[in-house]
Amino acid sequence: MRFLYTFLLWLLLPFVFVRLALRARRQPEYRQHLRERFGFYPSCRYSGEGRNPVIWLHAVSVGETRATVSLVAKLRAAYPEHQILLTHTTPTGRATSEQLYGDSVRRVYLPYDYPFAVRRFLRHFRPAVGILMETEIWFNLIHEGRAADVPMLLLNARLSEKSAKGYARFASLSRSALQNLTAIAAQTRDDAARLGQLGAEKVSVMGNLKFDIEPPPVMRELGKALRRQFGADRKILLAASTREGEETILLDAFMAQSVMKDVLLVIVPRHPQRFDEIAELLAKRGLRYQRRSGNSEVGADVQVVLGDSMGEMFAYYAAADIAYIGGSLLPFGGQNLIEACAVGIPVLIGPHTFNFTEATQLAVEAGAALRVGNAEELFQTAQALLNDDSALDAMGKKGVQFVASHQGATDKAMSVIRAVIG
Repeated sequence: MRFLYTFLLWLLLPFVFVRLALRARRQPEYRQHLRERFGFYPSCRYSGEGRNPVIWLHAVSVGETRATVSLVAKLRAAYPEHQILLTHTTPTGRATSEQLYGDSVRRVYLPYDYPFAVRRFLRHFRPAVGILMETEIWFNLIHEGRAADVPMLLLNARLSEKSAKGYARFASLSRSALQNLTAIAAQTRDDAARLGQLGAEKVSVMGNLKFDIEPPPVMRELGKALRRQFGADRKILLAASTREGEETILLDAFMAQSVMKDVLLVIVPRHPQRFDEIAELLAKRGLRYQRRSGNSEVGADVQVVLGDSMGEMFAYYAAADIAYIGGSLLPFGGQNLIEACAVGIPVLIGPHTFNFTEATQLAVEAGAALRVGNAEELFQTAQALLNDDSALDAMGKKGVQFVASHQGATDKAMSVIRAVIG
């Protein structure tokens, strides 16, 4: 099966270049570091004689990279002689790593799952351990890691029902990959059960690293500055990490709600390549808007702020009165609501949260979040909360308590890592 999988990858190789070219048209950063995607890296090695041993973490994009913060801090404290290597798949993930860690870690793109590429990656860096985050089950990578005697861990693992059904179509391939992993630690019991059904053995439950996040003080200060910039006396509704199509239904509902005329809507799209697209939507609707990148005081007549900046989500949360978490009004599966709760801001989420099922359910049960059925209900609920300061304050406090009560995943992850590298 793995041979057939690899054969299909080779057949798809021309389309890989086409896909990169198409993505680069919208996000030029995809043109950079192309050689790394095929296992070719600068000659400087980070292991071997006279070099520090490498702890390698793979974090695909922004959310996974942010989730590494507490783990990287503890790894540095426990293994000061080791070099931390972060690999990514997206330019936004790589940019987030640069913002979080600067030059204190090494970062590259993980190569595509071709045997020659992953072998070159493993030979170049010679990691002491490989840590895959969340749902990164790459069949050739895991096989070649086992062949190279690199312990491979799957930590903070999550597997939705939809993804589990997809992997089940390739049952023998999935089972072989999961059994070649040295250890697996899942976010929830449901995730562990689904992994077990695919053939994983001895799966532990560690919780979610994202609960161990601490809002950076610099972001809290920036949030205060943004609040002054947006208007200290205005009510601010944040639409965070919105996805394709959501902005259209949000703006239409916003314009239809006359009660929202005194509320400033701040929209922060999930993907930076869509900033200009959203600006066009705003202009076509005749909405008065400003871009965050202009870094100027928002006029009293401005209806919408377009959050066209990277790495400032904590600051946006700190500046707002209430937040809608994107990707949940349409069937994208939702985004991480834990950061908003950690800042102490009330959260609204739509009906589609299958990527964060347990965290969302727990937040709703804790009173830190409310679920709405559509955009119209979202604005009606937001307005009711914005008119009730005591309810807003109570939800915010429940959010902070909710996050604090579920912390501890980092320590459990470290226990798994220590069992492998001492």
